[in-house]
Amino acid sequence: MSADGSTKAILAALFANAGIAAAKFIGAGLTGSSSMLAEGVHSVADTSNQGLLLLGKKTSRRSETRQHPFGYGRDRYFYSFIVALLLFSMGSLFALYEGVHKIMDPHALHGPMIAIVILLVAIALETYSFRTAIVASRELKGNASWWQFIRQAKVPELPVVLLEDAGALVGLIFALFGVSLTMVTGDPIWDGIGTVMIGVLLGVIAVVLIIEMKGLLIGEGSSDDELDLIVGELEQNPVQRVIHIRTQYIGPEELLVAAKLALTRGMSLPEIAGAIDDAEDRIRAKVPAARLIYLEPDLDRTPDATASR
Repeated sequence: MSADGSTKAILAALFANAGIAAAKFIGAGLTGSSSMLAEGVHSVADTSNQGLLLLGKKTSRRSETRQHPFGYGRDRYFYSFIVALLLFSMGSLFALYEGVHKIMDPHALHGPMIAIVILLVAIALETYSFRTAIVASRELKGNASWWQFIRQAKVPELPVVLLEDAGALVGLIFALFGVSLTMVTGDPIWDGIGTVMIGVLLGVIAVVLIIEMKGLLIGEGSSDDELDLIVGELEQNPVQRVIHIRTQYIGPEELLVAAKLALTRGMSLPEIAGAIDDAEDRIRAKVPAARLIYLEPDLDRTPDATASR
């Protein structure tokens, strides 16, 4: 997946959420709907989040320094983590507060059809944004399920945008549910119930994102399949076996590989250097993200035939 794909998905979500937020606040002011107000704050949070994701992509491109010899690739993980926190605080907690307040002190809606029209338009715009994120994610997702993609993806922006857009769509449906039932029954408590449902939904999404982004931020290694592929490329003559190996993503498209290799006894220094260079070339050909590779030749002193990972 190209960087343009994730940027396009972020921009589509940003413009959609900015327009939707304005419409929701207008609708909330005209109708007095807490669901609309909660959704408006939700859209403001999402718009801010997309701005932070774009900022993270920009700052992560800075060149390495002596203090940061591996560069700033993890800036993208940091800002994605902040996005998850904002979604929880600005979105979930505010919606839960508004929903409980509306249930305890219900008041009638004014012109609920205005809210319904705005919500239907917002659903159409969010559907476009969600579709853009899905199209941008398909190449990276491969044959994995969408849940596996969210759990395993090393590029943080697309899982964040996917979950945000999915949450926005479902949240709009919850808001439509609350406003519609309030209009049909004349009981404004349904508007509060819809708002609480939005708060719970955003809380669940935020917690999932916090867990996943925290894992990326503190450092995740290769998946089992990718690690097996790397070891397979290393363990070719004259490399007898991989004694131990460590991998870590220091950025979404930058993998660090460090390994100690058991080489055939009696090799000359030029032969060892050539074997190391060939092993690096094989890894980079199969795993382009493996940009930093450190291989140490050694003699095999252990009977264990399994690489220590």
